[in-house]
Amino acid sequence: MMVASATRYNHILSALPPPEFEALSQYLEPIALPLGQMLYEPGTPQRHAYFPTTAIVSLHYVTETGASAETAGVGNEGMVGVSIFMGGNTTSSSAVVQTAGQAFRVERSWLKQEFNRAGVLQGLLLRYTQALMTQMAQTAACNRHHSVEQQLCRWLLLTMDRLPDRELVMTQELVASMLGVRRESVTEAAGHLQAAGYIRYRRGHIGVLNRAGLEQRSCECYGVVKKELDRLQNDVLYRQA
Repeated sequence: MMVASATRYNHILSALPPPEFEALSQYLEPIALPLGQMLYEPGTPQRHAYFPTTAIVSLHYVTETGASAETAGVGNEGMVGVSIFMGGNTTSSSAVVQTAGQAFRVERSWLKQEFNRAGVLQGLLLRYTQALMTQMAQTAACNRHHSVEQQLCRWLLLTMDRLPDRELVMTQELVASMLGVRRESVTEAAGHLQAAGYIRYRRGHIGVLNRAGLEQRSCECYGVVKKELDRLQNDVLYRQA
């Protein structure tokens, strides 16, 4: 009952009908994900998949020089480990906990077994994979063509969509690492947003004061990604009705 109640915070798990949920729930392990925990590294076998409930996980790539950039974020709308059911067990990117919180973990073999049953879970995971691919493609375009301030607005909005409140514990250095830009660039962009009254930044805490303002300052990339994620959520609500 505890697992069944908690899974409502993950959109994919909460969309499963009772028979499919019962088949998977016995293998779901509730775990805490601390800030900075590495869930998998490039080229290493992915032994588990993760369904975040309150945690946020960053998928990012690290170059040979040590520079990094986020390709996508995963929160309660999805899962970490799509390569498990897409035919491969490793990726060229890393997955690290961006915001500490809770998640459910399931072993690779059990996830593949349930996926191969071709039930509702398979459809939900494929639908989510499409949304994830949209997010990755839009992030690449955004990082290439839009200003750091627009990128920061996009990133903040997507992050806040996955959190229960309007404050994020995050240093500017970590944000710069996520966006793949210099910390000084993030400091300047955050200063502009704070001066406009859209955010408040103090001692590693970023609070959103004016969401509408961030949406106006953001590029179209946030809307594209949100629309695709909303399609997934609408499917969840339809199945729950």
